[in-house]
Amino acid sequence: MDGFPGVSKGVMREVAGGVTLAVRAQPGAKKTAIVGLFGEGDAAQLKIAVQAPPAEGKANLALIAFVGETFGVARNKVGLVSGELSRNKVFMIRGVGLAQAEAVIAAWRL
Repeated sequence: MDGFPGVSKGVMREVAGGVTLAVRAQPGAKKTAIVGLFGEGDAAQLKIAVQAPPAEGKANLALIAFVGETFGVARNKVGLVSGELSRNKVFMIRGVGLAQAEAVIAAWRL
């Protein structure tokens, strides 16, 4: 993602059928929102504060809904690839190209 200083290839990767998004979840926040970046280089993650508590999968469901809304896709197009019980998560967003995902991140960074 050469055009976006501070956002590395670790945050998003193009894969067959869509992109993956590396996320650092911050459950129990006052509101659900993108709050910044966590880490650097290939280990970088998009830090998302999520209002839902980290119990019974509520935070994961809230993150899936938020990621879908943010990237303009239905919830069923967003899947949790890894990190079900961790703050470090990887989501697969189907039907979104890398250029579209980069544009979403660029708009957030303005």
